Amino acid sequence: MRRRTAPRRSPKVQPLGPVQTYQVDSLTHEAKGVARFSGKVTFIDGALPGETVEAQVVKAGRRFDEANLTRILQSSPHRISPACVHFAKCGGCSFQHLAAEQQLETKKQWLKGQLRNVADNAELELLSDAPFAYRRRARISIQSQKEGFQMGFRGKSSKNIIQIDQCLVLTQPLQLVYAALKKALGNNALTSKVGHIELLEDTQGTSVLFRLTAPIAESLQAEWQAWAKDHDVVLYWQQPTESKASVAPTSLRRYELDGLTFQYHPQDFIQVNQTLNQQMVAQAMDWLAPNDEDVILDLFCGVGNFSLPLAKRAKQVLGIEVQESMVEAGRKNAQLNQLDKVAFLAADLTQPVSAGLSKMGVTKVLLDPPRTGALEFLDSIIKIKPEQILYVSCNASTLARDAEYLVAKGYQVSRVSLMDMFPQTSHVEAMMLLQKRSKLKGK
Repeated sequence: MRRRTAPRRSPKVQPLGPVQTYQVDSLTHEAKGVARFSGKVTFIDGALPGETVEAQVVKAGRRFDEANLTRILQSSPHRISPACVHFAKCGGCSFQHLAAEQQLETKKQWLKGQLRNVADNAELELLSDAPFAYRRRARISIQSQKEGFQMGFRGKSSKNIIQIDQCLVLTQPLQLVYAALKKALGNNALTSKVGHIELLEDTQGTSVLFRLTAPIAESLQAEWQAWAKDHDVVLYWQQPTESKASVAPTSLRRYELDGLTFQYHPQDFIQVNQTLNQQMVAQAMDWLAPNDEDVILDLFCGVGNFSLPLAKRAKQVLGIEVQESMVEAGRKNAQLNQLDKVAFLAADLTQPVSAGLSKMGVTKVLLDPPRTGALEFLDSIIKIKPEQILYVSCNASTLARDAEYLVAKGYQVSRVSLMDMFPQTSHVEAMMLLQKRSKLKGK
């Protein structure tokens, strides 16, 4: 029979363009230099503002070209030598060639540009800390090959695994665990049975989770349990048939924050930068200033990272999260910390708010949504009529979109903060406080 659709063709490989000279004007949020040649925008990986460079177009488009840096003719005064030997290939960090203070300035300018329609005159506050050794969680890729195995992170704009000897943004304990793992996995029978590895550090120390792609013998598992004991590491196994590792209640992880203890599954979401998480929660408590008259709604609450500190100060807190397992963890954390002013609910936050929620008398809302933002739920927030909304964001573009909606519905931006949760990368985290305009007039 004849095909109803044409067979899929392999993408045509574009010929490389000639090497051209460019003047770099600015940076994108992905840390690519922006230049113009004959009026057309060109994004140059590795180039910095103020530089004169030679680059070669590797992908031509109607609106813009993408080019690879070939030579720096005039260097930026802010260019530095990357601390990591894997910087040129690894996709984990994109800013190591830029001085730390200039990284922050670049992120500030980009965030201001995103929020220009809602917070053009707002003073941008800053939370930051150590530029290296901050990451307490990492997912390591691993792949067996005939000549050995690859262990590390994905390459820049690639699915290829870059062999990493040391990752400088990992906390010092995790750097030691990584090195020990890499040495132990060489020529080991486990290597071919692992899809990826998850490293974690918290109050209880370090842990390693192996995600298995095939069952392993009990003797091999015992061998690795002995390795974990020798290195003072807790070991977890996710079997090929499991979507999440089976973990006994006594083997759950813990971290400390605001004088509270948080218990969680090793694969539950937690903020990877412990110091910035502490600063972020402290700032949220300062900005919202919860008191014993406040009824606060915490949306996308996770295991209670904000809910529990709020419950220490407010009259009542309700945390809502879509994942039932994390809701259950939040409830257990409330019990663990003897907090009876907080409740947790599993609900789809893309759906309208229930009538019961509207009748709670909510005075303040805190939301910490994923990168896609919270546009679907904003109308429900408006109907609740909170006095203040604290928006924590990991995506400045969706924050700007959602803030414009809230401003159009009667709120005003009063404070904005850049939180440098991921130094050496182009990622921008932000916090925004919005106040109901009628309340501002009444002051």
